[in-house]
Parts: sequence; C-alpha cells; structure tokens
Amino acid sequence: MKYILVTGGVISGVGKGVIASSIGTILRSCRIRVTSIKIDPYINIDAGTFSPYEHGEVFVLDDGGEVDLDLGNYERFLDVTLHRDNNITTGKIYQQVINRERHGDYLGKTVQVVPHITDAIQEWVTRVAYIPVDGDEAVPDVCIIELGGVIGDIEGMPFVEAFRQFQFRVKRENIICVHVSLIPQPKTTGEQKTKPTQASVRELRGLGLSPDIIICRSVTPMEDEVKNKISLFCHVAPDQVYCVHDVTSIYRVPLLLESQGATDFFINRLHLDVPSPHPRRQMMRWKELADRYDRLLKEVTIALVGKYTKLEDAYASVIKALQHAALAVNHRLDLKYIEAADLEPERVHDDPQKYHEAWKELVGANGILVPGGFGTRGIEGKILAAQWARKKKVPYLGVCLGMQCAVIEFARNVLGHGDANSVEFDSASKHHVVIEMPEHNPGQMGGTMRLGKRKTIFKTDKSLLRKLYHNKDSVDERHRHRYEVNPEYVDQLEGKGLHFVGRSEDGERMEIMELEDHPYFVGVQYHPEYISRPMNPSAPYLGLLLASCNKLQQFAARGFRPSPRMSFCESDEDVDDSDDGDEVVRLTARVSSADLLDQNNSAA
Repeated sequence: MKYILVTGGVISGVGKGVIASSIGTILRSCRIRVTSIKIDPYINIDAGTFSPYEHGEVFVLDDGGEVDLDLGNYERFLDVTLHRDNNITTGKIYQQVINRERHGDYLGKTVQVVPHITDAIQEWVTRVAYIPVDGDEAVPDVCIIELGGVIGDIEGMPFVEAFRQFQFRVKRENIICVHVSLIPQPKTTGEQKTKPTQASVRELRGLGLSPDIIICRSVTPMEDEVKNKISLFCHVAPDQVYCVHDVTSIYRVPLLLESQGATDFFINRLHLDVPSPHPRRQMMRWKELADRYDRLLKEVTIALVGKYTKLEDAYASVIKALQHAALAVNHRLDLKYIEAADLEPERVHDDPQKYHEAWKELVGANGILVPGGFGTRGIEGKILAAQWARKKKVPYLGVCLGMQCAVIEFARNVLGHGDANSVEFDSASKHHVVIEMPEHNPGQMGGTMRLGKRKTIFKTDKSLLRKLYHNKDSVDERHRHRYEVNPEYVDQLEGKGLHFVGRSEDGERMEIMELEDHPYFVGVQYHPEYISRPMNPSAPYLGLLLASCNKLQQFAARGFRPSPRMSFCESDEDVDDSDDGDEVVRLTARVSSADLLDQNNSAA
C-alpha cells in the first residue's frame, strides 16, 4: 500500500480537500485505484450533531456515516463509495482506546497518548486503506490521507506524531507528505509573501515530517522567484513546489497539478505500477468539462430558499448537484441565496428592505429549490416559497424538509386544514401531516436518524421522476431525516392531485411526491445531492434544471433516451436549441470515472 499524507499550513480552509481529491483524480487517470481518509481532530464522534454554521454541511455515506463535507469532494472527484471509517476523529480514536482499556487489553499498563493513541491511529489507517471503494473487491493501490486543521494545532498533535512513526513503519519509499500552504499577497504591495509558508514548513519538520511536495495556494500564478525562494528555505527541489492559484472552477485543479508534473512525480516517487503508459483520456475529459464550464453563456436562475444561507458550505452538496445539472443542460448557474425567514410577513416590520429583496429574488427565479434542515426558524418562509411555486407553476424541488414543507402547504391551502403542520414545529396542531419516526430517535441525538442508503420503489409508470431515472423500478438514495409524511393523510393528498409515486420497500414511507398539472413540482424525502457527480448529475436536480430552462418537454419528446452521440460540444454555439435534450444526454450518459478506468482503450 502507498500513502499520500496531505497537511495544511498558515490557515484552515486553504483547499486541502480539493487538492487531495485532485491528486486522486490524476492517479485515477493512470488506472491506479485510490481510496481516501479524512482526519478531523475534533473530539466529536462524528459530524452528525454539528450546526451547519460550525462546520458546513453534514455529508452522509451509504452506510449511514455522518461525516465531514470533504468526503463528498472525494466521492465526487473519484467516483468512489466511502465508508464511515474513512472519516477519523479524535473522538473515535479515544473511544476505541478507552473501550479497550475497559475491556482489559492494556491490563497492567498506563494508557498514554504515545504509544496507545498513536498506535490506534496507525492501525486504523492501515485497516481502512485496504477496504475496496470502487464497487468491487479490488484493494486500492494508494490511500490519500488528509489531516484536517493546521500544523501546530494542539488537537492535531497526536496525529502528527502518529504519522512521524508511520513513515518508518511503512518505509519512506511508500509514503509522500504533501504540504498545502497559503502564499498571501497584500494589496498594498502586491508582493507574494513566503514567510508564513517557511514558518509552517519549519514547524512541520520540527515535528518530524518533511514535505516532499509543497503546494502553494495563491490568488495569482506564483512567480519563479517566489518558487525558488520556497525551495531554498523549505528543503525541497524547485520542481516539487507547485502553485494552485485561484481558477475559474475546481475542475481545473487536477489539470493544474498535472501540468506541473505531479503525475510523473507521484508515479516515480512511489514506484507505482501503471497498467499502461499514462493513459490520459480521463484528464482530457476533465479538460473538456472545465472548458465547457468556462464557455457557457446562457444563464438559469435558481432560488435556494434555506436557513443557513450565510455560509455556502452549509449547502455544499446541494450547490454541487445544481452545478452538475446546469452544466448538463448547457447553462451557467445563477444561484440566488434567499434566507427563508426573509420571506415571512413578520419581516415587513423588522426589515422591510430584506423582505422585498427576498421576494424580488424569488419571483425572478426560473426555478426554486428548498433543501433540508432542522428547527422552526424560517419554516413559514419555506412554505410560502412552495406555495408560490405551486400556484405560479414555477419549477420546484423540495429535498427532505423541502418536501415536507410542500406537503404542509398543500394540506393548508388545498385540503383546507389551516393549521396543518409538522409535529416538529407545532405539537398542538390538529393536523400533523408530518410526524416523527420514534424508532429512529431513541433519546439520543447523534446517529439516531434514518440514515444511509435506502431503496425507493416507484408505484406508477406515469412518474416523471421515474423517467428521469431511466425508467428504473427502484432507486437507492441516501437519507438523513427523523420526520416523515403522515400516512393517514396520503389518500386525502392524492385525491387532490399530490401523488406519492415513490415509497419505501414496506410501502409505509412516502419517498417521492409529484404534483399533477404542473411543469415540475417534485419532492423527495432522501438527499439525491449526495451521489451527484460532475459528469453524472442527480436525476431530481437534472429535472429541475431542465424544467427551469424550458427543456423538459424537449427531453421528454425524445423518450428520455440517451443520445447515440456521446461527446461534449466544442462551444456553446454548437448546440442547436431545437435539440437541447440531446445535448443533456451527451453529457450525462458518458461517464462515471469507474467506467473511464475500464474504457481507456475504447472510443469516446
């Protein structure tokens, strides 16, 4: 097994996750199997109880693991399926060691950070690195490990010490240390400063790890003089100092690293056995994807009505899924963030400007998305957004809580149950159209929801979403919820045109709803954004974007069939609007990166 350790310096949030994912992408382009591990030094067992403002979104895996959002980057870039153990936290390590101590595994010994905690970290990494993630039983060739936080953080010290020891356990030729650091460029002088990076590398080396590669994050491309200075003071060769400056999209980051020789360096330094001499078809497709993203001229406006709109990372997967779908329909995404509470009538008195601006954005949008969330704040605003979309026939997608809000709105204004609500928001209501699932909430908060991949079975052939899923009888999607639509109201809702076309395997849980006589009014209880991919967008999001661009009928006219011509267009002008549905599938039918690995010798 080969290991690549990615550390960060100067500031957190410097882009380690994207860079770790990009390294994996360029290795995958050479048909090398890659897995990833994210280390979060916080004491929480997992990310499940975090506020979105604290740490961004909670990403959910197939096995129900609630993990850091960086694992979403890994899955999207590498097209792999990770597991809960691919996310290590201080809490998990200490819990494991304490359980062993209680079991008597260390009987007679004093349990200490060194060697017991550091050994546990190394054993965890070694075990998880060998778990297949490609959907088959093949063991990965390379494990990319991202150490969260910044070198010097007190929380991360046991992990740094563990990897200082680890490099001797696995031998130096089997591990690479990549250090990602910020190169600030003050506006007053415009000069790129290297001192913070020098200090960060000095501290890393003082802790026993010497970087093989330094990746410098900067606003503009790094000058040769700056690169040579970092090389001189940080004890690395000039050609092992890479620059990742701000680019138009994250799709360009793998291309940027490859252009600086990263592929050859990793292969030679780790003595990797490449199946064939540098097949680059996948990297060409990444380049086509990045170029296509930059060339798009037409725009589609989507209003995201949420509760955590002050922090984009709170909706990281949702935003990525929208971007994937927008790219597939040949449009640039113009995403408007609307704070749900600003749509509520009470806001007129508190802040009339925000109220009118929020409604202006909502009314001007081509489509509306209401994502998941918890708590009562902003709920009435989300319900009003659903009402606007329903009455004005604006394309609407409700995800998890967004679906529940649409059901509440329909029950109030169509069924006539004026006090209809969720038991989460109003326990005194006479009409709880959304109820709690008690078996998934045994009194604790962490890991007690309905989590992970579950099967949804379509109940009718007439479902629009079923056609977008290529007429499958069932779909497997990831869930994260504690509340569900009350089955007692289903007959009333369906009698008025709100149909639940997809249900759980036992038929008791409402998974997909569609409103008849509407261009696109869809709700899903699961979170389809978690398995969206850059070249294989999620079906519910694709439907929203198709409807928002007035292309859904054209796509439907083709029978939702893939086009036989599976290639990117050379430019935006090459797409004939009369055949835009054809263009959708040229993008979406091409690719999963696993397919790319198996088809490097076949025609595009």
